[in-house]
Amino acid sequence: MERVDFGRLLTAMVTPMTKTGEVDYQAAANLAKRLAKSGSDGIVVSGTTGESPTLSKSEKEKLFHVVVEAVGGEAAVVAGTGSYDTAASIELTDIAQRAGADGIMLVAPYYNKPPQEGLYQHFRAIAESTSLPVIIYNIPGRTGVNILPSTLARLAEIENIVAVKEASGDLNQVAAIRSLCPADFLIYSGDDSLTLPIMALGGVGVISVAAHLVGRRMKEMIEAFASGKVETAEQINRELSPLFKALFITTNPIPVKAALNILGQRVGGVRLPLVELSPEEEKKLRSVLVQTGLMN
Repeated sequence: MERVDFGRLLTAMVTPMTKTGEVDYQAAANLAKRLAKSGSDGIVVSGTTGESPTLSKSEKEKLFHVVVEAVGGEAAVVAGTGSYDTAASIELTDIAQRAGADGIMLVAPYYNKPPQEGLYQHFRAIAESTSLPVIIYNIPGRTGVNILPSTLARLAEIENIVAVKEASGDLNQVAAIRSLCPADFLIYSGDDSLTLPIMALGGVGVISVAAHLVGRRMKEMIEAFASGKVETAEQINRELSPLFKALFITTNPIPVKAALNILGQRVGGVRLPLVELSPEEEKKLRSVLVQTGLMN
């Protein structure tokens, strides 16, 4: 297949909830539209930031339809369809394709900790079940398993596996991925704070949490770096660094949902087993929102 370019800035979108804890689909459509207008080239729906482990299959299906209808053609819609169950991931991938998604993102199977050959066979089976382009998501801190560069190089040989969201935090691993994979295989940072270092190693951009709040500024940073304006990019990175840190004072997406709500963009709370920020954590977050000029 022709290699796909999802753009440089994708936002891993939160899933808005009502006061009673149900998915707020209208708020999801509104949020997706706002993200598309504030710098995001693409939107990842029902990823970890979207609380995918506690969304039902029917909720995910409706979210895919709602977001595709809201921003289809304006921003790429990437559906999070990965899980620790290969057959279930194939089923959800089919649902995403029929909903009109532009691509899928597959997180490494969590909890069951497959060996590298198991990871390869898992991702291969899902990729071969669909014509959609695939982004692999490596986040060992969440999943308990690291997709090695050598395994990713094997996966990159599969026609529709086109990118990785790399959130291992290991820049040596990123360098190895760039060395072993084809030049047109896209590497996205999975950490806002490592966007520039990963771009310096051959990455294309970031799949971001902070872009919910500072999408335009992040787009400026990425484009400045890509066009050789390194000092400008570094200055923006320094400016945003406190926010990057504050959005991970506790488990994502608790802080970013809290920040959106504080700033008047109502996205509701989080589902158990996640809980709201503690008063001390909220105080720290508010201080950073003031520091970065997002609120008075």
